[in-house]
Amino acid sequence: MPLRHLTPRDQHLFWQYGRGADVPVHEPLVHRAIERHAIVTPHAVAAEHHGATLTYGELDRYAGALAARLVREGVRPGDHVGLFARRSIPMLVGLFAVLKAGAAYVPQDIGRTPPAQLADVVRTARTRVILTQKEHVPRVPLPLPGGHRLIALDDPAPYDPGPLPLLPPHPDDGCCVLFVPGTAGRRHGVKLTHRNITNLLLTEPGGLGIRPGDRVAQLLGIASGPAAWEILGCLTRGATLAVRGTDTGTDTGTDATARTATVLIATPAVLSGIDPADCPHLRAVAVTGEPCPRPLADRWSRRTALFHCRGPAEATLVTTMGRRTPATGRPLPNGTVYVLGADRRALPIGETGEVWAGGDPVPAGYLGEETLNAQRYAPDPFLGAGRAMFRTRGLGRWTPDGDLEHLGRPADRPVPPGERPLLRLAGERAAATVTVTR
Repeated sequence: MPLRHLTPRDQHLFWQYGRGADVPVHEPLVHRAIERHAIVTPHAVAAEHHGATLTYGELDRYAGALAARLVREGVRPGDHVGLFARRSIPMLVGLFAVLKAGAAYVPQDIGRTPPAQLADVVRTARTRVILTQKEHVPRVPLPLPGGHRLIALDDPAPYDPGPLPLLPPHPDDGCCVLFVPGTAGRRHGVKLTHRNITNLLLTEPGGLGIRPGDRVAQLLGIASGPAAWEILGCLTRGATLAVRGTDTGTDTGTDATARTATVLIATPAVLSGIDPADCPHLRAVAVTGEPCPRPLADRWSRRTALFHCRGPAEATLVTTMGRRTPATGRPLPNGTVYVLGADRRALPIGETGEVWAGGDPVPAGYLGEETLNAQRYAPDPFLGAGRAMFRTRGLGRWTPDGDLEHLGRPADRPVPPGERPLLRLAGERAAATVTVTR
């Protein structure tokens, strides 16, 4: 029993506080959720960009034809396809086509990512095909490895429909591969599965109540995890994606896109450049990527429902969500959050320890990084059954009312009076410590 060292009360609260609700996910494949809207409401607008619109029926038709081409190129479930593009309608068609072909898309902003980094993505993700826009073909690092194909998303040649794979992907197959910052400037690829992503998008509060008729602003760079939340969160729920056409987080393009939106998913930096008074239709905002300063949170929460989201891409973007304060939140449905000591034993409620995430939000790990996987992922002794848990490297503690209070990284957090450095985090340098109250 991994909890027998705790009192009966703390054993009970360990699960009451740390386990999200058990909620069924009605569609465990991302593209199938989008296809449903194409069948039921084919004339509804799926996306708008620079005055151009794309209906769900058109999105499904164009993506289906491109998916057939990908299949003819040898793409199969389990493969990775590079999506080296910019925010645009062709980018959305390419993304949906990759999912229809059963593969995982690997997003990179072709206009901003250095060629050397793109080349590293190609090597690490072992992409079979790279999709881009014609104007950006010169930025694709050449020569590509043997067996790779480059396809222009906006090629004027007509798409020829054809058969899709007879075997659809499994919910535990990859949906997208995100590259996250690592040490010494390196970036590491993390494959998120359909099960990981639908658990966020098709349950609440991660779904943000998005429904047909809503307008979701697509403000962020396509390579970021929150951008996947923007795009797929909108399309899986039948809303309209309002795609921003410019790049600077505080420019008028952002303001114009946000002005008509009913739902925003944004970083604090982006949110700080928007006046909530200019967004009269907003009913929900998810702030993610980094802690939201309290004055900014107060400014927005007076106008709309503001969700504070904490978590890394390695745990499918969100570990906890909450609306009380920027520093607290609760686990998502079908997910778990643990506060553990350096020996990975559960700590009593109220004590400070390292935050680990488990359950359906946790993917298989980093691509080709066995040493790093061993440091950051571990078998989950609490759920068992072959499940894994992810080490966030952040500190936290449970409040008496069941919120997880996020306390930052060990090196960033001063030791308050009454606390003493006690536990070194396993695998970390000596400067990293967990503190416990005397």
